[in-house]
Amino acid sequence: MICFVDYRITELEKKILKSLDLSILEIPKCNNLYKAIDGHVDIQLNILDKKSKKVIIHKDISKDFKEKLDFFNINYIESSSSLKNAYPDNIFLNALILEDHFVHNLKYTDKNLFSTQSSKNLINVKQGYTKCSCLPVSDKAFITSDIGIYNALKNHGFDILLLPPGDIILEGLDYGFIGGVGGLINKNLMAFYGSLDLYIYGDKVKSFLKKYGVSPIYLMNEKLHDRGSLLVL
Repeated sequence: MICFVDYRITELEKKILKSLDLSILEIPKCNNLYKAIDGHVDIQLNILDKKSKKVIIHKDISKDFKEKLDFFNINYIESSSSLKNAYPDNIFLNALILEDHFVHNLKYTDKNLFSTQSSKNLINVKQGYTKCSCLPVSDKAFITSDIGIYNALKNHGFDILLLPPGDIILEGLDYGFIGGVGGLINKNLMAFYGSLDLYIYGDKVKSFLKKYGVSPIYLMNEKLHDRGSLLVL
């Protein structure tokens, strides 16, 4: 399997990911974005379909990265829009893509992304950093700190753990998003950039994971870091 990570992850984090039989693809720095998120996976890329190994990437990503996708036989399409520094011009790929649902601020969804998802149940939310704000535990269960997303989805059959914001490191900003702190490696294992033992709401997260048979693995023994999600293909 292949995992997409921020180019700034540490050698220790890489070592642990490789021990899980994952090939690492680092998202390169995007000079059009501000420093805190310039390598965030969920800003520059999204997974369209795992079975066919298909992703969408922002149109101006480096040629070297595209060549790596080709090397791993990953199919890709490019965004219609170009990333820019300020909101909302940096959110057009930052959607929550589920099997039967597509969740985003639909006003700002990239048109090439939208065209691949229009047959699903479309759920519009105010929060444009939708994937940043959601940590999926299964296709029907996730964790968020965004009350707007919670209210929009609670009547769609999802099981949602709503947590207060904060206590997540994102260098240069007051705090990061819960959706950016890791991701599912498989249906029974979730990797975290940091330790739930050092997170103020860690016990609640651990209980929610246990409910779905998911075990956490910590890539470093530090507070949780928002690295823009860990996406696995």
